Amino acid sequence: MYDTQMNLIIKAHNFEITPSIDQHVRNKFKKITNHFDHLIDAKFTLSLVKLDHIAQVTIHLPKSDIHAESLDENMYHAIEIVIQRLDRQVIKYKEKNSNHHQADGSIKNKLE
Repeated sequence: MYDTQMNLIIKAHNFEITPSIDQHVRNKFKKITNHFDHLIDAKFTLSLVKLDHIAQVTIHLPKSDIHAESLDENMYHAIEIVIQRLDRQVIKYKEKNSNHHQADGSIKNKLE
């Protein structure tokens, strides 16, 4: 499944994506899109291996790619965990790549 608005690709291995799982991924992913207006694309891979539900996501940003993965007995919970992990990484990325230089906020400018 492909979403042209946020370039969200959702793939499944060893099971069919139900409309409720699809909607759950899209609703949870909105939390990530609130941080950025320049997401290039995101790829969700949901898989079922024996009794383990695995959720993997990779988002492509202008300067790097961010990947997160989770494993749980419940697919919905695995999706929530992977979104939480991705959210932490996105916040870290934003802090690292934001402009930390302030025009009038430096001590040097205040002393003059």
